[in-house]
Amino acid sequence: MKNPALVCIARHGETDWNIAGILQGWSDVPINDVGRRQAREFAAACAEAGFAAIWSSPLIRALETAEIIAAELGAPPPFRHDGLKERDFGAIQGVPKAELAELNPVLLQQILKRNPAAFFEEGETMDDFARRVLEAVADIGESHAGESVLVITHGWVMDVLTRHVRGLQRNAILNLKRRNGECIWLEVEDRSILARDTETEGRHLRP
Repeated sequence: MKNPALVCIARHGETDWNIAGILQGWSDVPINDVGRRQAREFAAACAEAGFAAIWSSPLIRALETAEIIAAELGAPPPFRHDGLKERDFGAIQGVPKAELAELNPVLLQQILKRNPAAFFEEGETMDDFARRVLEAVADIGESHAGESVLVITHGWVMDVLTRHVRGLQRNAILNLKRRNGECIWLEVEDRSILARDTETEGRHLRP
């Protein structure tokens, strides 16, 4: 039996759309100066973590965060995995929450509560989204048995993983929102994804 991979999953740095309350989804929005500072601070905090590799969503806000961290750590450029992308919000991508409050207040409330049952016209179903996220993390873990790796991704992706390791249904409401730069540690063995002992919440960077 192989040794498990230790996988640190972190949310990307801040973007201007985060501040403005605009729904991002698959929209390619860069991080801002605060987000770049968050990436540098994250790199400093995890300097002793000994990551064998850095992986990222291909969306620019995650990839730029990962590239800054890699540069600060003197690590190779990050690998990309399409399965780490944020949930596709379909027709409402790029719509400010203030505008959505008028267009579809019920959907806005679901989004604010991070309700996975929210339906996104022209977007991605929760089951399709969760399947690709779990497959992506299993792929990465399988490639790095016995190693520690860093994965830079998105808030709803982290929600999927949090529900999974807590044994919750995919439609469970978590009543939490991951902050930019927040991370959790997971253990992946034989494509099974588990919490690292008890799940590490917040900004803790040691496994």
